[in-house]
Amino acid sequence: MTTQQPGRDGSAGRKVVLVTGASSGIGAAVAARLVADGHQVVAGARRTDRLRALAESTAEAAGCSGGGLQPVRLDVTDRADVADFVQAARDRHGRVDVLVNNAGVMPLSRLDSLLVDEWDRMIDVNVRGLLHGIAAALPVFTAQGSGHFVTVASAGAHEVVPTGAVYCGTKHAARAITEGLRQESAPFIRVTTLSPGVVSSELADTITDPGAAEAMRAYRAHAIGPEVIADAVSYALAQPPDTDVNEIVVRPVHQR
Repeated sequence: MTTQQPGRDGSAGRKVVLVTGASSGIGAAVAARLVADGHQVVAGARRTDRLRALAESTAEAAGCSGGGLQPVRLDVTDRADVADFVQAARDRHGRVDVLVNNAGVMPLSRLDSLLVDEWDRMIDVNVRGLLHGIAAALPVFTAQGSGHFVTVASAGAHEVVPTGAVYCGTKHAARAITEGLRQESAPFIRVTTLSPGVVSSELADTITDPGAAEAMRAYRAHAIGPEVIADAVSYALAQPPDTDVNEIVVRPVHQR
């Protein structure tokens, strides 16, 4: 059990925060920042070696602030795995205050490349993974009378670009699902959609289509660090209980 509990609205004090896709990039930066903020973070991803390294690197901050990071193996495409991830956190810490649905993949390609397996992977991770998180956490938030969903979408949720039809489609879906969740949820549940622009991460490393990979190298010439996105998440979580930060778009100044 945590030694310091937030209020009923989950908005003050030390929170129990679950972060998916936490082994690198935005997820790792968010997890590290929230530990530094003094929260208990349960970090989920498939690459547990990365999570263990992240736990070690944040240990000093945890000692100073009272936060900590618990690494947990997680596959967001497995609905039962996500349900266990949320329930285990609740059993161990007594509550779950925030779920940051961050896990995502981005193997861009033109539609006529017919990389159907990669399309399926994006749908499974970017859309089904988000829905699995909502399905697991929403009953917990409802039962305890508080909770905060944060969806890491993309600037691709606001536009469509060549080679990005499927990826942008999944991010448009993530934005729509999260906005629907916000409208349907009780007032004690806060919902935030965060749409990053070009961020330094490993996402582009999954692109197998040569044309898309070449275009992405030029596109990512002016990227911002994932810590900027972590700052935005921290801001949304820190607002008072009567304030719900619905949507944040963060881009490099060079991205138009």
